[in-house]
Amino acid sequence: MKVQRLLGITMILLSQRRVNAQALADKFEVSIRTIYRDLDTINTAGIPIVSYTGNDGGYEIMEQFRIDRQIVTLDDLQSILTALKGVQASLDDQEMDGLLTKIRALVARSEQKQLDEAGETLIFDLNLWHGGGLKDKSILALLRQASRNRSVVSFQYTNREGIGEQRETEPIGLAWKGYAWYLYAYCRLRSDYRTFRLSRISGLRIHLEHFANRGVRMEELDARWGNKETGAIVQLVLLFRSRLRVRVEETFAPENIEIQEDGSLLVRTSYQDNHWMYDSLLGYGPDVRVLEPAVVADKIRSLAEKIAANYIETVNTSVK
Repeated sequence: MKVQRLLGITMILLSQRRVNAQALADKFEVSIRTIYRDLDTINTAGIPIVSYTGNDGGYEIMEQFRIDRQIVTLDDLQSILTALKGVQASLDDQEMDGLLTKIRALVARSEQKQLDEAGETLIFDLNLWHGGGLKDKSILALLRQASRNRSVVSFQYTNREGIGEQRETEPIGLAWKGYAWYLYAYCRLRSDYRTFRLSRISGLRIHLEHFANRGVRMEELDARWGNKETGAIVQLVLLFRSRLRVRVEETFAPENIEIQEDGSLLVRTSYQDNHWMYDSLLGYGPDVRVLEPAVVADKIRSLAEKIAANYIETVNTSVK
């Protein structure tokens, strides 16, 4: 713990102009006397610390001293900081705060002003505009820690059909996919590796039991699931109304789009025949028509009729 504290104090002093002993004591939850000893240790190790008295007093590292960051440029560090800030906003993890402090410490003081004045030219944020993300961020920190310690975890998991099941798993790690966090883990109930969407996990418990490494890495599972077919490939011919032109051009490749005389858009594309395809097509509402194949058009019509049926009773009641 002392080594970690010494490193933490050093990084803070490198990244800030002047810090008083009380602030360091509060941050590391030790006495001021301990901070004084730590500062002496750092000074003895060859990192020159200067003390100042008065209302604006405190400790700082000598102006001429900085850690040589070798070939890492200021632009490189700014890119790293941007990415870390985006991850920090989603994880809400204290460890990420410390990492940001260490990265900023690699920036020379003469460049820190330049970095601050430049401002952000790129924002990388995993949070959604209007909410809908993970409400309890503490589950991220708990599962990260369980993955590192190889602790068995159990929880109630609800699938997309609303069916809940108790699961006991061996967590490997966490992945952000598109717009949601997922846990990669070995599921003891299924005797195989599975992904679990964190928003569907409840009643999380971290067990004292530790599991042995099965020798499977997250990267391997990600590649395996990424290449796994989740449905037969279907060749679709879609006709979109002209008012969806911008959305269509953002979604489909230009070579797959034909602009019709009336402004409508004919799109030839392929999807995997699964619930994602139907969810996507229904998301366009009345502004798309499936021309081919007929079996998909029939399924979309059937789903639309079921949706409309949900409102028949409401309409009849309002008429009365």
